[in-house]
Amino acid sequence: MRVLIVDDHPIIVSGCAAMLAAEGDIESRDAGDADGGLSAFLDWRPDVTVVDINLPGASGFELTRRILRHDAEARVVVFSMNDDPIFAARAIEAGARGYVAKSDDPFLLLKALREVAAGGVFLMPRMANRLAFDKTAADPLAALSARELEILRMLGKGLSMSEIADAAHVSYKTIANSCSLLKRKLGARTPMDLVRIAVEQRLS
Repeated sequence: MRVLIVDDHPIIVSGCAAMLAAEGDIESRDAGDADGGLSAFLDWRPDVTVVDINLPGASGFELTRRILRHDAEARVVVFSMNDDPIFAARAIEAGARGYVAKSDDPFLLLKALREVAAGGVFLMPRMANRLAFDKTAADPLAALSARELEILRMLGKGLSMSEIADAAHVSYKTIANSCSLLKRKLGARTPMDLVRIAVEQRLS
């Protein structure tokens, strides 16, 4: 089995590579950003591609969509720091066939790879249950307040936090605090990640 790992955390990449190498029947390669991931996918055509959500250049969701535009049968597993079902729902919507949280047993990733490579899908049982019963999972924006949605929309339009503060007639600190809360709710690491989410959700 050929596995491509797209992640910008060297420790994660080396840990995954070591785990896969120990299997004996798995060969792996890696890339550190979305552009490199797409190039590696096109050059190598792996059996399964493991994608982090927060990548330099574009989100893991966007990379998944790009890969599937080139190969509709591509098999992608999202491997994320976030265990919120909202992100699993977004991954599935983007076309991924599996979702594993980095906080779980690392051998779940190996199980996911084998199941997805065999043509199946993989979600951790507890996450599948939460997806079935959590109404907000189908809509990652459902948990946001009206103000947070408006801030996200303005970020998607390219406004800076200072410009948003002026438009909303509040202090810069208020907007900065709101953006920090948005990042936690949406699993984003940087303001640019919030912009990408706004664009992906067609808020801009």
